[in-house]
Amino acid sequence: MPTLFETVTNLAAQADVVRRRRYGVIEVVEGTFRLLRLRPFPKFYTPLDFFLRGEGYHRSQPGDRCLMYYNQPCSFSNFLALKYVVSTRDATLATFRGALDVLDQIAEIKSTDALLCEVANFRISDRLLARWGWAPHAPARWRRNYIKRFYGAYPRRDGGTQRDPSRTSRESGELTTNSL
Repeated sequence: MPTLFETVTNLAAQADVVRRRRYGVIEVVEGTFRLLRLRPFPKFYTPLDFFLRGEGYHRSQPGDRCLMYYNQPCSFSNFLALKYVVSTRDATLATFRGALDVLDQIAEIKSTDALLCEVANFRISDRLLARWGWAPHAPARWRRNYIKRFYGAYPRRDGGTQRDPSRTSRESGELTTNSL
């Protein structure tokens, strides 16, 4: 009988478990993947989350830690939805970026076509999202929906992205010392 909750500490070695389970929480500490908690049910955001795991949690918890909740909807199994992200007060951009890289690896393991998210924090700029491969999706007046498409071309493991070698660095949006 399968267990309701499972913990993955090595994505490559436990890829079959990751591929089988639809819902999970990625934990990254100090920029390094610590574990993936697989859940039997999806993450639904509620106003209670804002008070228990939102700003209050962020301010009260020390350390450099990021939790990223994702769902693989039953009706759209070729997509992953990034549902909720919470960090501690000392969390760095490198830790958040590390969690996104782990999400990319999970997408590759599951052979998903795209990641979807709604960005509620206006401190996360459209420009940053575009630099990391996210594009606006399903425009709405009060919502910022984004998609990161893969369709078989997944980011490299070193945090870079696969790109067409015929494009110059300025065309791809990559910053170099010459473009600064």
